[in-house]
Amino acid sequence: MTTASTAPPLSAREAAELLMDARERTLLLIGPVSEDDLRAQHSPLMGPILWDLGHIAHFEELWLINNLEGPVEFGEMPGMFNPFEHPRSVRGKLALPTLASELETMADVRRAVLERMSAGDAAGHAAGLLAGGYVYRMVAQHEYQHNETMLQSLQLKEERPYRAPRAVSFGAGKHVGGEKDGMVRFPGGQVEIGTDDRTAAYDNERPRHIVDLPPFWIGAAPVTNGEYVRFVEDGGYRRPELWSDAGWKWRGEADAQAPQFWTCTEDGWQVRHMDRTAPVDPLRPVCHVSWHEAEAYCRWAGVRLPTEQEWEAAASWDPETGTKRAYPWGDDLPGPSDANLDQLAFEAAPVGSYPRNVSPIGCYGMIGDVWEWTSSDFQPWPGYETFPYPEYSEVFFGSDYKVLRGGSWATRPGAIRTTFRNWDYPIRRQIFSGFRVARDG
Repeated sequence: MTTASTAPPLSAREAAELLMDARERTLLLIGPVSEDDLRAQHSPLMGPILWDLGHIAHFEELWLINNLEGPVEFGEMPGMFNPFEHPRSVRGKLALPTLASELETMADVRRAVLERMSAGDAAGHAAGLLAGGYVYRMVAQHEYQHNETMLQSLQLKEERPYRAPRAVSFGAGKHVGGEKDGMVRFPGGQVEIGTDDRTAAYDNERPRHIVDLPPFWIGAAPVTNGEYVRFVEDGGYRRPELWSDAGWKWRGEADAQAPQFWTCTEDGWQVRHMDRTAPVDPLRPVCHVSWHEAEAYCRWAGVRLPTEQEWEAAASWDPETGTKRAYPWGDDLPGPSDANLDQLAFEAAPVGSYPRNVSPIGCYGMIGDVWEWTSSDFQPWPGYETFPYPEYSEVFFGSDYKVLRGGSWATRPGAIRTTFRNWDYPIRRQIFSGFRVARDG
């Protein structure tokens, strides 16, 4: 058995370019937004975007200046921009700096980082945080992840919707079939899960380990809007027998009648993507559904959600060769034609739009478009070791969170791979989340 390749070491120049790429996207996304809207808290689920900007700056300062040579003093900076001291629901009450002040701080920190790098810190050949350039990729990924968080906030913004700077559009897509009932079969057997990579992967993705999976079937594509509409119109949100007790309680409290941002009109279902409202496209993956909604759909359809081990095996494992891929198509990094990972689309693409985005067993779209809920709780892999700080993964392990895989249209290419593990509460649906189905066999 062989494992997927790791990222190559970074030169100082490459590390600087990585950080600049992340910053350019941050500034592009906030460009159309007024300072008042950046300061506003559009939902208790999400903090003001001004807070995200300050957190991005101080996280970079913490890891690329203060903690760079160790020992690690803080995993999260103390003060206003500490996410544990100030959870999302209260950040709108903080005395946040002005936008000009935030941007100046971001620029000042970046200058100090680049000066330190040019003074002789090797990006990819030292020990500890610098080994393989890990800490620079970690900081870039952190900013990428906040880009996606900011987009969630902007999607929740209802008054004066966000004028998304769109630069990508899609064709009609094409039908993606399966061997049977729209599903493909994984034959089971011993499979590598996780990774030993220490150049880009987070600690919760490690270590690589072997699991013995029974055979199973999994959706050849994520569940589409067209499929989900049938569940809605068959009374799926009115039938308690389809829901767990916790799910039915959530459905009532949230008054959920359909995926978030859907509206029923005389002309049929409409969906809002930032500043555009359009008819629900039956060929696109359903988005903005909670874990409870995904579970109820599966019960209605006579299937189940895949475990995250099944999901990763279906996305990355080639049963014929006994090899693992970093991405469904291979080990090369995602390019523009490989998957919908570019925020400048601002929505999921019709299924089949990226013909190369197919796994060894024939699953389409397991990277990009929508995060996919799994049935699994967020737990450490066997042999897990915290690195470099417990506040990223360790403090969240437990049964409160469900795992999502694969990234979404709002995920940057440098922040996703087949081993990447995301997690959230099962009630959350402001995230760009969908799912695919599975069954035993």
